[in-house]
Amino acid sequence: MPLSKAELHLHIEGTLEPELAFELAARNGVTLPYADTEALREAYRFQDLQSFLNLYYELMAVLRTEQDFADLADAYLARAAAQGVRHAEIFFDPQAHAARGIGMGTVVEGLWRALGRSEERHGVSTRLILCFLRDESAASALETLEAARPYLDRITGIGLDSAEVGHPPAKFREVFERAAALGLRRVAHAGEEGPPQYITEALDVLGVERVDHGLRCMEDPALVGRLVRERVPLTLCPLSNVRLRAVDTLADHPLPAMLEAGLLCTVNSDDPAYFGGYAGDTFDAVHRVLGLSEERLRELARNSFLASFLEDDEERRRRCLAEVEAYEFPRTA
Repeated sequence: MPLSKAELHLHIEGTLEPELAFELAARNGVTLPYADTEALREAYRFQDLQSFLNLYYELMAVLRTEQDFADLADAYLARAAAQGVRHAEIFFDPQAHAARGIGMGTVVEGLWRALGRSEERHGVSTRLILCFLRDESAASALETLEAARPYLDRITGIGLDSAEVGHPPAKFREVFERAAALGLRRVAHAGEEGPPQYITEALDVLGVERVDHGLRCMEDPALVGRLVRERVPLTLCPLSNVRLRAVDTLADHPLPAMLEAGLLCTVNSDDPAYFGGYAGDTFDAVHRVLGLSEERLRELARNSFLASFLEDDEERRRRCLAEVEAYEFPRTA
């Protein structure tokens, strides 16, 4: 059995494997501009975040019905469970679907077909986090939050994603204030391609409880000190950082230095269909390439449950943490 872990930075649209993309395209009469799954996989070579986003949004065209979203989520949960994920906090991008005429209800109800039975089918508890696209307007974000009101019994929190550069967190102050008043948890992508001050702004202006990515905090020692003191979790995505050229190679990733500095780091798969690995693959990669010890891996797993939004199910958190502490790493010959 793999080491138990929580996944806290996962875009459900980014789990769309080429095989499922072609299956859903056929189901919905959508023609993809690729000859086959291999040709599509060849397109998964990105120069930067924007080149990835272009393909990411293009492939969303195959997601049309509640069943499509249910099939997408169920496929992710099965893969995640096989790699030791016991709890997943899943991002979704309603604005990207609304732009194609797919309403909030179709997306949430579809995802919930899979999430609502995930513990029973896969042994994975879930939370759903609605993300706003930061390259869309603040007004669009406010409209999206209003559209989500009938579904807030199934939505735990809000986030902020998509193209970071040129779209500072402060742009979304009002929608985050409204979400906080509704009792929603708050996270935001910051410090991936954007500067360290975007992390500070996400904390001070948006009131986020976790920072998604955040690796550029290492450029600001005072910010690192603050993140350590305040125990602000960072949801790092090492394989994504390499694929999107935030770091040149995995061997260059600052994760070891971040752990050494005392930061509360977690590792996650981000958009695993596009970036070469799911949660367990990510743990294996940082162990192998960065030379993280077994106890560091245990720390990352422990951090993932401590940083999760499981305050409404502390018994599950305790149970998962006990699994982490009891885990025996396989002995190599």
